Amino acid sequence: MAKVEIYSTMWCPYCARARALLERKGVEFTEIDLMEQPGRRDEMIRRARGRTTVPQIFIDGEHIGGCDDMVALDRAGKLDPKLGVGT
Repeated sequence: MAKVEIYSTMWCPYCARARALLERKGVEFTEIDLMEQPGRRDEMIRRARGRTTVPQIFIDGEHIGGCDDMVALDRAGKLDPKLGVGT
């Protein structure tokens, strides 16, 4: 199974949607809540190549993008192989 990390905030609806998609797929993930750990925002921006919105999602260290990007990968059938599910 892939290592999944999500930079998020608890009040963000896109973060909730990303979490729900991963949970439906049975994927464990590490959530970095920027409200609880504001010092990690600069880390997220650096890793996400300047993107400042949440969520920012990483699979095995690869920047996937935000929720819409992850949903697009799922619709294209490219998310499960990255996650190592269904294989």
